[in-house]
Amino acid sequence: MILVFLLLIPFLAGVVSFLAKDAAKNVALFGSLCSLAVSAYVAIFCGTEQVPSISIPWMPTIGAQFSLSADGLTAMLCLLTGIIFPVTLLINRNKNIENPAAYYGLIMLSQVGLMGVFLAADALLFYFFWELALIPVYFLSSLWGGERRIAVTFKFFVYTFVGSLMMLAALIYLSMQTNGVNAMSWDNIIAAGKALPLMQQHIIFWLLFVAFAIKMPIFPFHTWQPDAYEQAPTQVTIILSALMVKMGIYAVLRWLIPVLPEATAFWADLVMTLAIFGIVYASLLAMVQTNIKRLVAYSSIAHMGLMCAAAFANTDLSNHGLLVQMFNHGINITAMWVIVNMVEQRYGTQDLKKMGGLANTAPAIAIALVIISFANIALPLTNGFIGEFMLFTGIFQSASQYHIIFMVVAGLGIILGAVYTLSMVQKVAYGENNSGVATVAKMNGAEWVAVIILVAFIIVLGVFPQPLLDLVLL
Repeated sequence: MILVFLLLIPFLAGVVSFLAKDAAKNVALFGSLCSLAVSAYVAIFCGTEQVPSISIPWMPTIGAQFSLSADGLTAMLCLLTGIIFPVTLLINRNKNIENPAAYYGLIMLSQVGLMGVFLAADALLFYFFWELALIPVYFLSSLWGGERRIAVTFKFFVYTFVGSLMMLAALIYLSMQTNGVNAMSWDNIIAAGKALPLMQQHIIFWLLFVAFAIKMPIFPFHTWQPDAYEQAPTQVTIILSALMVKMGIYAVLRWLIPVLPEATAFWADLVMTLAIFGIVYASLLAMVQTNIKRLVAYSSIAHMGLMCAAAFANTDLSNHGLLVQMFNHGINITAMWVIVNMVEQRYGTQDLKKMGGLANTAPAIAIALVIISFANIALPLTNGFIGEFMLFTGIFQSASQYHIIFMVVAGLGIILGAVYTLSMVQKVAYGENNSGVATVAKMNGAEWVAVIILVAFIIVLGVFPQPLLDLVLL
């Protein structure tokens, strides 16, 4: 029953937010904190040894159940979601939002969708929450986004909706191969997928993989992402980059690799090639960006490429490292967007050429930027290091005959990542102040809380990552 509260609390908070008008931001923050408490309880007291689950009839005629389950992977992602939403709501605590009731109500409904995706143990329920997570983000981006929000949001919607239809077709076909009793359950979908002839596995593989690759996104399905991150409100960008991209990786681990093992092994080298190429491609594009939000967007594509490659390396170490890195990337990219939001608000621009001198005018923000940037490039003693170390080692141990090439090229992405990240720090924090803003405002109370929470995770999990390693132990 505890798992139902992970859905019920943000749902009720969203509904009340729609009705609360000016108090909506307080309602949403309270609801997100309650969700954090429940997700922390599930992560601490449940996990791999005691897996909470619930399953009740939903649409028995078509073999669908309202089935939720939370193993270590799910508990970790629910905890990450529980952490990110309060931080996201804190950073604009003092900013006036037009029509706050609808804005915060939609944000909380997006949390319902995300929690549902991670908890669902039924294929139809999984698809339902997959779409539910998309719809609020569409309205948030199209109503509160930047100048090009309509065209960009339409492109995002088309990409993700086409992928969703492909996924639905694949899941329906798989359910038709079962015995009809609980046809949509995760266990039955796995059994049906493994029993398919290899040619059918190939077709279903690409239907599912393209849907998940769009959501991650990896090359060449990434083109919606930089525009969407640039034009969306920062809070929505955080939800997209820290959590929604994890839906794609999660789906690969839960609904693709176990379901279609032979097709996965057959296409692994191709997928890893696309992912590794995407690391270098996105890193090179990040190096030439003058817009700080687009730079961070391309950085995220590079990181997701490494995680995708590790998923298809499919070794014990790569899988374990992948789960660790999913959590750490969520923390790090959220922290980066929090700082980017502060910088953008204070300088009034996203153009790196019009920034500079932050260390002199707002040293606390500059220090936070440096720490977060070190985590972003996986410097030892930051939380990014242990996960990337495990990912690279796991890729090296993979059965692919190209495993050394994959590891070396992916390593090039790490070097390029350090180049563009440290260059961004140089342009924002040091040098001359080119913004025309004489006095940069210091962090307010809510921003201090958000930054302290995120930096604490970066340092603590960098020095002592064992609790996270234990939580996601396969």
